[in-house]
Amino acid sequence: MSEDPELGDVLDILSDEYARDILTATSIRPMSAQQLADECEMSKPTVYRRVERLRAYGLLDERTEIRTSNNHYSVYTATLSEVSIELDAGSFEASLTRTDDESFAGEDESDTADRFTRMWEDL
Repeated sequence: MSEDPELGDVLDILSDEYARDILTATSIRPMSAQQLADECEMSKPTVYRRVERLRAYGLLDERTEIRTSNNHYSVYTATLSEVSIELDAGSFEASLTRTDDESFAGEDESDTADRFTRMWEDL
């Protein structure tokens, strides 16, 4: 979703404790569904439902971690950095600020290139 969701949608998402826990955990470091389930003490189906909803509103990003053992999996990172709600002239306005950095924390381009090279060589 390229534009900001409606205020009611934002408040609905953020009123969900599981969604907030996922955003909190993934704002620190990228995490897989299993890591989120363990860290946030929720079932994997609950993680996947919340992840899909957060992704639909552009609040969470998904990347594929490539392993040389062909055991690829998704990791998620929060893209939301700030929510602002303003009351002006009788109406509420919500705005979202998303992170500018499109790469995961701790991952630089050379790491990605090295992983891709190793994966390609293993094929």
